[in-house]
Amino acid sequence: MESTSQSPLPKEIRVKILLAGGHEYTVALSPDAPLLHSLIAALVSRAHGQEKSSTGLFQIPIEQGRSALCFVSEQLVGLVTEPPVFVQQNQTAQPQTEPPVQSWANLVQKPTSPRIIPSEYVQIDNFLGTEETSRLLNFVLNKEKAFVPTSTSTNDINYRRSMALYDFPEFSELIVERIQKVIPDVLHKLGLPLFAVSQIEAQLTAHNDGNYYKIHNDNGSTDTATRELTYVYYFYQTPKPFRGGELRIYDSKIENGFFVGAETFKTVDPRNNSIVFFLSRCLHEVLSVHCPSQAFADSRFTINGWVRR
Repeated sequence: MESTSQSPLPKEIRVKILLAGGHEYTVALSPDAPLLHSLIAALVSRAHGQEKSSTGLFQIPIEQGRSALCFVSEQLVGLVTEPPVFVQQNQTAQPQTEPPVQSWANLVQKPTSPRIIPSEYVQIDNFLGTEETSRLLNFVLNKEKAFVPTSTSTNDINYRRSMALYDFPEFSELIVERIQKVIPDVLHKLGLPLFAVSQIEAQLTAHNDGNYYKIHNDNGSTDTATRELTYVYYFYQTPKPFRGGELRIYDSKIENGFFVGAETFKTVDPRNNSIVFFLSRCLHEVLSVHCPSQAFADSRFTINGWVRR
């Protein structure tokens, strides 16, 4: 029988990702996964002293898509692959095994249909007591002049339109306290494991006539990568003086090893005195608000923020 020097194609490669600080995580990837190529390319760039030019954010699905491992390429210090994968130094962007032992790692990338991961959310009604909600609404109406226009990191004036208040200690402490109590149940309903909460951020936002927030996620930068959950608490005058302002949360799909938005979505009604929790990695938007009176007091008010690992 004639022998061959090429090993059969493995179904997957176990990749242990070694990060600065002694952290490590293991993921299973196909031999032709673009993510495997990106990880190795980032390592090779560092080895060639090109880490500044290669800095980027990795967002890798783990726990069957229920969580994401986020880190910048500068934190990547090594990879352990099983079976072994080697790199030809003259082909830095293409991981390759040492010939002739395992030539399968240099296969041409094959297109695959992306897997849709439904977006999940938890909405809790009657989150604050009646007296607390009344005090909060009165506080906001008396602070109208303290609200300032919101902005984004790109300073795009057409991407987000609303007003915000960032200093409201009495009620930010109240909302954080209540959120801490429900976090275990929220994580359970979202199918996520418990984690140590390092910080809960809060801001107060008002959306009036024509205000909106276009599609975005809340943990797509190095400064926000530890945001795990986003929350939105809704409150406003009754009867409701506006329409619209729904929260649209897009389902996700995995392309090239990264989370991206799908075309499908769920729409969340901004019910008075309710709070919504969802994964910060999910793309979402606030639909346009229609407030005929255009009075500040008739706005769609929220306390919104993020739960960090």
